Amino acid sequence: MDVLLSALAVPARWRLVRLLAERPRPVGVLAQLTGARQPQTSKHLRTLERAGLLTCQRSGQRRVYALRSAALRDLAAELNRLADTADRTEGSHATYARYGLSLHTERLAATEPGWADGRSFGFRRSLPASPELVWDHLTKGFLLTRWWAPRDRRVCDLLFEARPGGRIVLEYRDAEDTDGSDPVVGHAEGVVDEVRPGERLAYRLRPVLGGGPAFTAHVDLDLRPGGTGTDLDARYRITDNAVEGADFIAGIEIGFEQSLDRLAAALAAQAHDPNSTDRSVSWDD
Repeated sequence: MDVLLSALAVPARWRLVRLLAERPRPVGVLAQLTGARQPQTSKHLRTLERAGLLTCQRSGQRRVYALRSAALRDLAAELNRLADTADRTEGSHATYARYGLSLHTERLAATEPGWADGRSFGFRRSLPASPELVWDHLTKGFLLTRWWAPRDRRVCDLLFEARPGGRIVLEYRDAEDTDGSDPVVGHAEGVVDEVRPGERLAYRLRPVLGGGPAFTAHVDLDLRPGGTGTDLDARYRITDNAVEGADFIAGIEIGFEQSLDRLAAALAAQAHDPNSTDRSVSWDD
């Protein structure tokens, strides 16, 4: 397939394919129709022939080329498979488009520091686990790494000290960047403000740019027993934002939604397999 695509990547060869789709033609006629020199046309035709797109009949000095439709049908089938894959992952493409729109909006609005101060977001999830287990996933590093990032990210460095005044350090990379060769996608530092085990967690987190914090995120998480486990209410408020923080702010709603979805999935998986963690969980860990 690579050879086929390479052969078709040159516009002059694509014009030849279109002409040969109409009927077989000799080299001289193809050169005339395309306005090219015959030696160059012959070179393009040989490339297309080696790629399996053409057949050639020789009679004396005359060479007549014809198109092999099977090669084009193979290419069309592969392109259809790619389109089907894109359709099956429509959610990811929709999220990409949604972020692009938000990015454009925030960049236009970011005319001076503090332009987004006071903006807040609210999130709610009904989680299939007890408040105790949810709390562990909110405060214990080895569990936080399983969900505290959007779908296409992975936590690569984390410190979370679940006590008032405790430090937070969060860093993540692209989920498929397994060897660390791609730049770090995000780095944030913060401090824990309030800890009421099983009930309430509040902290401040500052995504860091090259020149300093992009903004301060004030995050409040409240837990209460629900009908199927635990109801989680999350509030996310922005202060002290820099102009350069527009790209981060554009992704807050999408990123936090996806993180909470991953939290719900992690808790559901553990409910089905209580031994899915390699450590026991407790508030005193």
